[in-house]
Amino acid sequence: MIKEIIFATRNLHKIEEIKEILKDLNIKIAPMISFDKYPKTIEDGKTLEENAAKKAREAAEFFKQWTIADDSGLEVDYLNGAPGVYSARYAGEGCSYDDTNKKLLADLNGVAEEKRTAKFRTVIAISSPEGKIYFTEGKIFGTISLRVAGTSGFGYDPIFYVPEYGKTFSELGSEVKNSISHRAKALQKAKEVLKRL
Repeated sequence: MIKEIIFATRNLHKIEEIKEILKDLNIKIAPMISFDKYPKTIEDGKTLEENAAKKAREAAEFFKQWTIADDSGLEVDYLNGAPGVYSARYAGEGCSYDDTNKKLLADLNGVAEEKRTAKFRTVIAISSPEGKIYFTEGKIFGTISLRVAGTSGFGYDPIFYVPEYGKTFSELGSEVKNSISHRAKALQKAKEVLKRL
C-alpha cells in the first residue's frame, strides 16, 4: 500500500478534513503547503473532474509521487447548477468566503425556501506518478438558508442547510460534518481505492 501521498491543496481547512478522515490509514499526508515553490495549478477545467485530475496529475508528475486532489462545488437548482465549478470564485477572484455567501444570498433574495434546493459535490482524483487517474465522488443534498448561521467550517458552510439535522454545516460542527459531507463521502470511497494501490 502507498506509504505517503501528496495532497494537492493549500487550503488549511481541507488539509485538516482529509487528515481527520484518513487518520486510520497508515499513510503520511504531505500537504502542498509544505512545497511553497511548487507553482499553483491553473484551474481552467469546465468540470470538477477536469480540475481535480489536473491538480493531481500535475503534482504527481512533478514530484514523481502519488498525489490526491479534489475539486468541490455547490450546485443550486434555482441557478441552473451555479456556482458549480466556479464556487470558489463566485464573487470574483480573491474574494472572501463572506463575499461569496453574500453574493449567493443576494442572488436568491426573494426565492421561496422550497425552491432553494442545492447539493454539494466533491470529486477526488488520485494520480499515480505516471499520471494514471482514479476518481471518486461524493454528494450531499440540502437547501440554501435565508441567512448565515453558525461559526465553524468554511466556504458556503454557514448557508448550506441540511434538513435531516435542522442545521447548517457551520452549526453542525466539524465532527458531524466530517461524517456526512460530500468530501467525507468522496474520501471514504478514496480510502478504499488507496487500500488497493
